[in-house]
Amino acid sequence: MSTLSIKVNIANRTYPMTIAWEEEELVRKAAKLIDQKIKEFEQAYAVKDKQDVLSMCALQFVVEKLKLEKKPIVEDESVVEKLEELEKFVSDYLKDK
Repeated sequence: MSTLSIKVNIANRTYPMTIAWEEEELVRKAAKLIDQKIKEFEQAYAVKDKQDVLSMCALQFVVEKLKLEKKPIVEDESVVEKLEELEKFVSDYLKDK
């Protein structure tokens, strides 16, 4: 695994990081989302302390993550049924071989 040294800016601070090459786009996008959320909180609320804003951002992102963890991967039951049919077909075919 090759690594890459980058610098990301979050809340007007620069953070040097060493990451895997394939994570660069994701890390930069995450830093950009955090900065956008900071601006939203600063505009919506009279919060001046960056620590408070960062805490609010962290809370919101973790709540969203937890919601996604509870959400089923496949919402369309017809897709689930088709996959089960396909799995049965393959299993039956392999039994006959």
